[in-house]
Amino acid sequence: MITPLPQPGPSQPTYPCVITANRKGKERASSQYFAPSPLEDSGWPPARESERWTTSELWKRSRARAKSDKASWDYVLTSGVAGGIAGCVAKTAIAPLDRVKILFQTSNADFRKYAGTPLGLIHATGMIYRTSGIRGLFQGHSATLMRIFPYAGIKYMLYDWMERILIPTPEQRSPWRFFVAGATSGVASVLCTYPLELIRVRLAYQTKLSERTSLLQAVKSIYHENDVVHSRKNNISPFIRSIPLYPFYRGFSITILGMIPYAGVSFLTYGTLKKHAPEYVPYLRDRPTMRDLSCGAIAGAVSQTASYPFEVIRRRMQVGGTLGNGGINPRQAIQNIYQAKGWRGFFIGLSIGYIKVIPMTR
Repeated sequence: MITPLPQPGPSQPTYPCVITANRKGKERASSQYFAPSPLEDSGWPPARESERWTTSELWKRSRARAKSDKASWDYVLTSGVAGGIAGCVAKTAIAPLDRVKILFQTSNADFRKYAGTPLGLIHATGMIYRTSGIRGLFQGHSATLMRIFPYAGIKYMLYDWMERILIPTPEQRSPWRFFVAGATSGVASVLCTYPLELIRVRLAYQTKLSERTSLLQAVKSIYHENDVVHSRKNNISPFIRSIPLYPFYRGFSITILGMIPYAGVSFLTYGTLKKHAPEYVPYLRDRPTMRDLSCGAIAGAVSQTASYPFEVIRRRMQVGGTLGNGGINPRQAIQNIYQAKGWRGFFIGLSIGYIKVIPMTR
């Protein structure tokens, strides 16, 4: 006996089914008819290529959301990726300058005679090229690229996020809000990438062929310095020495102290200039690219000058473990710098920092 199904309404899909109570299972199975499901009825996957969800289409939708809503994760992630790529390109452009600056700051024995002289940068660059070629100018750059992408990505992503929270409207712009956003993003990015920074400095510090090591060898060497610290007496407190992976964070406290004025002053100056520059310089009013470049260069120079002594002290502490004495503390680093060069020693290599400002502009 065949039981008819109720008739569907105008908006109800049709799923006819034959139900027979007195027939055997195989016969019932062969005589049942099921209508296609709504997904099958819609023709999925779409026949036309334009209707498919391709990677390109998903990227376009994400970019549209990022442009229309700065509170979306699309905007935050886009800002992080863009900042990371920009940081890698800028660091590659200034890698030779960075290498020479590290050698000056750490008072390397082979380059000490060039530090602080008018043509020291040219003479030091020429010496590196003669002894090691182009590769010598980029020594340690692999660790730089490993560090700078997460560093720049975290810094700019977190800065945009903090700026959105602290400055939701143009009327709420104020110097201290820019300062807090910049300092927070700078400290967080350094915390996450500091071990790579120390490895980069160690690789760049090596000048003699017998001293040069690979990235992996440098990591092993720094890790085993903890054994020297625990076996010999020095001025580093036992609490600091008990921190896991302490050798990879030599100079971290000075770094944090220096990053607060650097990042804070940088974003404070940049945000203030970007807001008021068009009022005083009409030429920049309709030229946003030139405005951003000019404001970023000035902000970079000001922040470099404000925090540079911290950078020199940090560099001395980072290479202190190579002396075989378990490293030095901030007080020892300050004493060594002052005894060798006086107060000028805290600004060795600052002119190179000024040259780097424009490529590293935000």
